[in-house]
Amino acid sequence: MTYTWTLARKLLAIGGAMLVLALGSIGLTLWVSWQLEGGAAAVNEAGRMRMQTWQLAASLHDAPPAQVQAQFERFQASLDLLAQGDPSRPLLVPWNDPAQAAFHDVLKQWQALRVRWTQQPLPEPVAVRADAEAFVRAVDVLVNAIEQQLARFTSILHLYQLAMLGLALAAAVALLYTGYLFVLEPLARLQRGLERMEQADFGARVEVNTHDEFGRLAAGFNRMAQTLQSLYRGLEDKVREKTAKLELQRGRLAALYDVSALLARADTLEAMAQGFAAQVRRIAQADAAAIRWSDEANQRYLLLAAEGLPQAMSESEHCVPTGECLCGQSAADARTRVIPIVAADRTLGHCAREGFRTLVSVPVQLHHRLLGEVDLFYRADVALGEEEKSLLDALANHLAGAMEGLRAAALERERAVAEERSFIARELHDSIAQSLAFLKIQVQLLRAARQRGDAAVLERTLGELDTGVRECMGDVRELLVHFRTRTNAEHIEPALRTTLQKFEHQTGLRTHLEIDGHGLPLDPDVQVQVLHVVQEALSNVRKHAQAREVWVEVAADSAGWRFEVRDDGVGFEPEADRAETHVGLRIMRERAARIGAQVRIDAVPGAGSCVTLTLPPSATAAATTPAGSAAAA
Repeated sequence: MTYTWTLARKLLAIGGAMLVLALGSIGLTLWVSWQLEGGAAAVNEAGRMRMQTWQLAASLHDAPPAQVQAQFERFQASLDLLAQGDPSRPLLVPWNDPAQAAFHDVLKQWQALRVRWTQQPLPEPVAVRADAEAFVRAVDVLVNAIEQQLARFTSILHLYQLAMLGLALAAAVALLYTGYLFVLEPLARLQRGLERMEQADFGARVEVNTHDEFGRLAAGFNRMAQTLQSLYRGLEDKVREKTAKLELQRGRLAALYDVSALLARADTLEAMAQGFAAQVRRIAQADAAAIRWSDEANQRYLLLAAEGLPQAMSESEHCVPTGECLCGQSAADARTRVIPIVAADRTLGHCAREGFRTLVSVPVQLHHRLLGEVDLFYRADVALGEEEKSLLDALANHLAGAMEGLRAAALERERAVAEERSFIARELHDSIAQSLAFLKIQVQLLRAARQRGDAAVLERTLGELDTGVRECMGDVRELLVHFRTRTNAEHIEPALRTTLQKFEHQTGLRTHLEIDGHGLPLDPDVQVQVLHVVQEALSNVRKHAQAREVWVEVAADSAGWRFEVRDDGVGFEPEADRAETHVGLRIMRERAARIGAQVRIDAVPGAGSCVTLTLPPSATAAATTPAGSAAAA
């Protein structure tokens, strides 16, 4: 079997070899360092023996015998230490033949010296000095032998260090080379293959030289490249097809966007139709385009706009009865059609005379209701696909929606005008009409008094007429003030202050406004009715109360709103039959009923009157909901 070396095994083998060499070198260096350190301690100990020899020689005759004996023992301990060594310090003699011989010579001389220096009588000092000098020379020989051995160890240590330096350099070079051989070069081959793949060269392959991880990765890359090459063969055609479809969709969306923007800007039906005719002619690449509007019964088509259509055709087809020409489709079978123009066909003969050969008719429908038709004229034979028909139908639907929007806006404006007229009529009926009815009665009384010749009644009736005319003029001015008063979208306080200021200016009465609490804002429609009720109450004060001051108090809390209009006038009896007062009260109650509020009248003859308008909490709810805001708008 062929054993496959993976990249991890290769790197592990190289790293293991480097580690063994490094550990061996470090071990040898440590051993040599240990020898040097122990040898240095041995040299120090041998040097100390020289000092001990001279001390022993100096104290041999003068010192007590016990002290001399202790010196002999210390000297013997030093010799034993050199012979045996001390691993804890460390202290050891780097033994070799010269060192062994020198140490044996030292031992031999020490034994002879010890015998001579311990016998009686002691030798002469001169002899002792001579023996000491001879022994010291022997010790010097030992020290020199040890130092020579240490010098050799130092040389060996330097050699090991140089060898380790060389080993480190060799290891670095080996690692770089193996990294390049096993990692960088395979990666470079893969990189070159990827660059060729990025350039759409799917025939790129990577050479497989090994069976390690990079070899398997290269083999996988080759399989991937082969798969991509097989897939890419038909991809370009698919991309071109998809690009064409996307471009078509983009053009369609752009066309719909342009038409939608045009229809949104148009404010009249004619401008909308003319702009749409130009846009649809450009989008459909037609030679001419016409926009026709059908009446409600679909009996005829009116030409709204034309783009590129000959003048003669525009004049002759300004109004086309349904079914008389192929341009005007009936609502029953309205659909998008492509109609070839044949000169022999009497319904399309005029189109053929103008050089058109194809007509495309697109109905404009909204909710199954036919609003009109878009006609496209071509001077060549045209066949529309489903995409083109769908686009034309979508454009026609946009046009139908815009036309319906204009119609709805017109109806809304008409409804608003009608409501405004109804409001004005109601205001006139509730105010001026009552005064005119009173004046009519006074005129009849005046005519009767003149016929009878009753001067007193005639004078009194003229006074009533004058008062009635002034009140009618005051009502007119008051209505004008009411119509010009605007409410505030957030709070009713500014409108109330404006109303009281105008009331003071017209009547000269002092007014006071007090607002207590901060409730939720009222709906704008509710504010209008509240303001009119307050104005009606002030109008009654002006007409009947004979007051000097008026107070308007507003209270707002979570339970709702309450408005009070008080005066210090003459008051009245609420149950008395006062036609004019009852009309004003009826007007206020009607307005309050429209907003679900209640009106209460409190009056005491001679002590003034008070009109209280109470609004339920629901009057403020509409102002805080989207539906209420939409209704208010």
